[in-house]
Amino acid sequence: MKTIIQIDSNFIENNTNFSELVAELRTSFSSKDTMVPMRHHHDFANPKVNADSTLLLMPAWNPSKDAGVKIVTVSPENQQFDLPSINGTYIYLDATKGTIKAILEAKSLTAKRTAAASALASSFLSRENSSSLLMLGTGSLSINLIKAHASVRPIKNVFIWGRNFSKAQAICETLKNESFTITAVKTIEEKISEVDIISSATLSKTPLVLGKYLKAGQHVDLVGAYKKDMREADNEVITKGSVYIDTYQGGLKESGDILIPLQTGVLKEESINADLFELCSGEKTGRKNEEEITVFKSVGHALEDLVAASYYYKKHKNQ
Repeated sequence: MKTIIQIDSNFIENNTNFSELVAELRTSFSSKDTMVPMRHHHDFANPKVNADSTLLLMPAWNPSKDAGVKIVTVSPENQQFDLPSINGTYIYLDATKGTIKAILEAKSLTAKRTAAASALASSFLSRENSSSLLMLGTGSLSINLIKAHASVRPIKNVFIWGRNFSKAQAICETLKNESFTITAVKTIEEKISEVDIISSATLSKTPLVLGKYLKAGQHVDLVGAYKKDMREADNEVITKGSVYIDTYQGGLKESGDILIPLQTGVLKEESINADLFELCSGEKTGRKNEEEITVFKSVGHALEDLVAASYYYKKHKNQ
């Protein structure tokens, strides 16, 4: 039996070219070859810490080509063990033989593919000359989202806001040698009306992106707020903007940014313009004019994980 390749976070961090990864996602979203069932969600008791844990299984396969499954555990009490609450592994398979080709660290893989999916959407939805970006959030996704957006648009000025200003400053230090300038800001309001792209990746339950501040031509990228009771954008953002989602499968059900407006009648399902499958296949178009405000909501999709696993596997084999 062949040795199973182990691909760790360091390899993923050091071998990501967002332009390449975006192109791989574009190709995969342009067809319906990849099969993606709804993810498996299992809560199980954890009496040792008096709290439930969650097991998530996210499979995908491209018949006779490749397959894989992401296994994620969410253990909210892990801080007492000095461990992150979310841990994950991706098992990349040979779809024909059923053998394991590689095991990949899933946290870095997920961050890269999530950022690449937002950049892919931006390539259809933001104005081609977009040169400024406001990043909301200072978690692990923020650096990836900034770099990914800069791979598809000529970003010159980046502003970053977070509840902890020192974290925003630290990210500025990390990215000080990039091709764009980056500045930490203390309030969202001071820059939100000036930038071309607003990207938000937070766990906020109350809206941070307010429609009253939006101006014509902006693109709003909503990546956080992954639960049904979380929101990063208010109703005015939804009513002022043309709404797009990554997939209908998850986008209509998993995040409060879309689910709550649907439930309250602020948004109708038929008013959602397109998902990434329709945009990448050319079935539907993205931005219609320079004045349009576009809104993209991402909740993630197992196709993205499979594409990323294949991308890093090929990188590893060719090194």
